Amino acid sequence: MIEKNRSFAESTRLQHRLHELVPGGAHTYARGSDQYPDEMAPVIERGSGARVWDVDGNEFVEYGMGLRAVTLGHGYSPVVEAACAAIRDGMSFSRPSRLEVEAAEDFLGLVSTADMVKFAKNGSDATTAAIRLARAATGRDMVAICNHPFFSVDDWFIGGTEMSAGIPSDITDKVARFSYNDAQSLAAVFDAHPGEICGVIMEAATAMAEPNPGFLEEVRALCDRHGALLVFDEMITGFRWSEHGAQSVYGVTPDLSCWGKAMGNGFPISALAGKREVMELGGLNTDRDRVFLLSTTHGPETASLAAFRAVVRAYANGDPIGRMEAAGRRLRDGVNEVVADAGLTGFVEALGRPSCLVFATRDADGQPSQAYRTLFLQEILDRGVLGQSFVVSAAHTDDDIDMTIEAVSGAIPTYRRAIEAGTVDGFLRGRPVAPALRRKAFPRRL
Repeated sequence: MIEKNRSFAESTRLQHRLHELVPGGAHTYARGSDQYPDEMAPVIERGSGARVWDVDGNEFVEYGMGLRAVTLGHGYSPVVEAACAAIRDGMSFSRPSRLEVEAAEDFLGLVSTADMVKFAKNGSDATTAAIRLARAATGRDMVAICNHPFFSVDDWFIGGTEMSAGIPSDITDKVARFSYNDAQSLAAVFDAHPGEICGVIMEAATAMAEPNPGFLEEVRALCDRHGALLVFDEMITGFRWSEHGAQSVYGVTPDLSCWGKAMGNGFPISALAGKREVMELGGLNTDRDRVFLLSTTHGPETASLAAFRAVVRAYANGDPIGRMEAAGRRLRDGVNEVVADAGLTGFVEALGRPSCLVFATRDADGQPSQAYRTLFLQEILDRGVLGQSFVVSAAHTDDDIDMTIEAVSGAIPTYRRAIEAGTVDGFLRGRPVAPALRRKAFPRRL
């Protein structure tokens, strides 16, 4: 039986304290309390598998799984044990460790299209290093960015978002944007800036968009024709589409690729990989001006490298992606069946790649709605489901999926009444959530 009307009192108390101590009340904007219904933003105590428990003792089936960073489940023993063993022998030294050799060999064994790799801690480290390399390799400044939601916290990307405060406007003058699955829009960028584009950065695919036949091949050809580097962001696709990356799924090889998230099953690790002649610009074997490339104190700390090696073994010895895809298909089909039975097809929908599902929420006019999204979140949170998406892990069991479908089934009657009323007023117990990247804050304290 699904519990309803949970208490979030201690979570709310701690969240208010976080706002006093931490700008935004969280260390990642996507984790902010403004992304959840009022006074229903759980503060997590612990997790195991696909379940988490908050400081109020509420148990949830979790989706999103650490912003897609956890594919094997919370507290996955082989990863934890490998990291703990490394920690006991020391985490950081004044010279490289054996683990740096072994982890690099493991990585390049997976990503055969790359010749060299360098590890770091954050995805933004890797993408910004890729842009720096592209600029150094080509002697050009401009970057062509695909219109995907997020690539980096650094100025070259954030300057073009709603949260551009503090970034000089001339930074964005060096960026041009093009549309996914529209090679002509990229060709137009090259034509508008002849001899100026250093590189193209994009995701090969997203949860919501697979490449049209020939699209990635056209992008590759345009880069070659105009002397620009092709950079694939594999933060999400790596270890969800394939442990070899989306580049292996679609058969198109980038010059550079950027990795992170699921590499360490929650441990902080990212990577920049690519062709030797480009990567060596940040090394010692170059006759050109050297690139200051990813020189970080904690990039090679042993715990995360050991965790990554354990993740590689888990993928080699099992089928995490197959389990994620099976769980995602079962969840998608179950949710959409419940919605259809309630006559709400088109208003609530689970959709996307099975290993990376999202849910859509639409208003009475069939338009995407933050207010109705908040109502849906409110109702499934009340029933023990935590997630801004339906992104699964290999740890999600049939019981987890069944509970989630049951929670959606319980949430749908309230959603339907709101659709019939044409408003969430009287159904939503607070303010609607808002996009994480927005120019203005809410007019009152969260």
